[in-house]
Amino acid sequence: MFGFRSLDDCEAMIRFADGRSKAVVIGGGLLGLEAARGLQNRGLRVDVVHATDTLMNAQLDEHAGAILRRSVENLGIGVHTGKRTTRVLSEDGALVGVEFSDGTQVGCDMLVIAAGIRPNVGLAQRAGLTVERAIVADDHMRSIDDDDIYVVGECAQHRGQVYGLVAPLWEQASVLADHLTGADATAAYHGSRTATKLKVAGVDVAAMGLKAPEREDDEFVQYSEPKHGVYKTVVVRDDKLVGATLVGDVSKVAFLMQAFDRGLPLPQERIALMFDIGTPDVAVGAAELSDDAQVCNCNGVNKATIVSCVKSGEISVSGVMAATRAGKGCGSCKSLVAQIVEWAAGGEVSEDPSAKWYVPAIPYEKAELMSLIREKDLRSVSSVFATLAPGGREDANSKMALSSLLHTMWGDEFVDERDGRFINDRVHANIQRDGTFSVVPQMKGGVTTSEQLRKIADVADKYQIPMIKLTGGQRIDLLGVRKEDLPKVWADLGMPSGYAYGKSFRTVKTCVGSDFCRYGVGDSTALGIAIEERFQGIPSPAKMKLAVTGCPRNCAEALCKDLGVVAIEGGRWEIYVGGAAGSHVRKGDLLATVDSHEEVITLTGRFLQYYRENANWLERTYAFVPRIGIEKIRAVVVDDSEGIAADLDARMQKSVDSYQDPWQEAQQPATPGQFRTSLPLLPLPRVPVR
Repeated sequence: MFGFRSLDDCEAMIRFADGRSKAVVIGGGLLGLEAARGLQNRGLRVDVVHATDTLMNAQLDEHAGAILRRSVENLGIGVHTGKRTTRVLSEDGALVGVEFSDGTQVGCDMLVIAAGIRPNVGLAQRAGLTVERAIVADDHMRSIDDDDIYVVGECAQHRGQVYGLVAPLWEQASVLADHLTGADATAAYHGSRTATKLKVAGVDVAAMGLKAPEREDDEFVQYSEPKHGVYKTVVVRDDKLVGATLVGDVSKVAFLMQAFDRGLPLPQERIALMFDIGTPDVAVGAAELSDDAQVCNCNGVNKATIVSCVKSGEISVSGVMAATRAGKGCGSCKSLVAQIVEWAAGGEVSEDPSAKWYVPAIPYEKAELMSLIREKDLRSVSSVFATLAPGGREDANSKMALSSLLHTMWGDEFVDERDGRFINDRVHANIQRDGTFSVVPQMKGGVTTSEQLRKIADVADKYQIPMIKLTGGQRIDLLGVRKEDLPKVWADLGMPSGYAYGKSFRTVKTCVGSDFCRYGVGDSTALGIAIEERFQGIPSPAKMKLAVTGCPRNCAEALCKDLGVVAIEGGRWEIYVGGAAGSHVRKGDLLATVDSHEEVITLTGRFLQYYRENANWLERTYAFVPRIGIEKIRAVVVDDSEGIAADLDARMQKSVDSYQDPWQEAQQPATPGQFRTSLPLLPLPRVPVR
């Protein structure tokens, strides 16, 4: 039997789970559901037992909880709500199950208890302090019984609330610090507005503020689609967002978080808070924010602090961020920080030269950096640091971008150094949140064979892979592969890597084309396969997704890819660039209309090479194309206005010639620990602070 509160608990559970077959997790909150999913990923059958009728009842209402329950059950996890565990069952000293207050039982050989926090108030009770759910404190964070005793964290009960999150602790501690130091004897804590965004057992969930309206004049908008696991609500009071719940679809969470935390103006059509039909831009909120509005939740920076920094003379965005730490956490508030700086500076924001550097540690823009690398013949990341970085200092945040750039420039002459890669590139697989990996074999153009499918099925059975998923790029994703099994999985598959993890060419999505579809006017499948075979795996500043569709009906969604090709009447092909259909949606711009497969492949390679050489690190084509302008790109790539087309073609050919399947390279580990698991595969719990 295990409690679930610390890293040691996780490691003990992992060791104990080996050889067990059935687990029961008591507690259907965040940690309980995560523990259940983690144990299921290790091959155990799992049941979750929750005392109330609603999963995650602290964050979700009954409708949202029901949809979350359905999603969890669809994963194969049993859910028992409204059950109170009264007895642990054992035989010959071994755990065999648990019994509930209604007399029913569930068998198990492992028990995990994640039933929430219980404040440690024994000392306070013995001292005679008032204790209800926790130690009762006033707005100055003092015990209501003794002005010399202060209480913060989850052992504090303030205005009837006990918070089990760390953010309220920082706010309480700020008030405490002002009192203890004498900085502000009037400082007061008025409660916290809690907001969370997380993935629970694979399901996206976000919750903030009220779960339901509390006053007659509260506006309440609710959307429910149980079949697809989607539920959304918003609560608006006096034109301010005071609550929201999102399950299954959290695409609007960024704006909702800012509206909730900072009081941004809301669209008059409240449905726009749930769906992308005109939500106002963040920029409208910079002037309207109150001085005490918190801009950076990670580091507790409010608008007044940023404005004060600007008024003191710092008028560059990066300088303000460095001085105040605003935007230095998760980064979600960077755009708002920039807008506040611009507003406070009256539009006279100074340009930070480092903002144009390709990597943070080396003071050159991309074109000059590439010129110096060629001039000095620098073929490894360490040699670039030694030669071009101030003081020769290395910088971890610059290594991955430099590795990609050098690979782009030198092809097979690039000297690869393992500390220049992040985990995905070191093990050639995509790490998942539970510490396992995702393996995606290549299926050129989305076309496969019965032999490939048998291999994939055999590998999934042999290595007990918990999930097989069809991807949006028309491939098969094997999810939940243990790190130590990766080389054996690749060897048994005998298929090339699909590069689902890299900042590189990913895949070419195709439709049926002209062979089978009665609407097809071009052989999109053959062309898509030819493009994927030629450009497979080439590195780039960001991932690249392509598509070829056999007619203007666009079944392969070519208009919203980094590069898309569309067949039109007369045997011709249109090439579109700079499209996107993720968190950013953009229709691609028409680059050219050509007459043959050969011209498509030539212009595809030329555009990709121009993008690779001129885009900023992590700049997708949907940002690169409008920044450069489609007219200029068309002039360079199609019309050869700068006389560099032949050079672009040659440098792309050099990259194509240097291709090697990384799964073949990785059959022999580069280091003894390359494929050794060193971290627990269960998600780490949130450790409460007292």
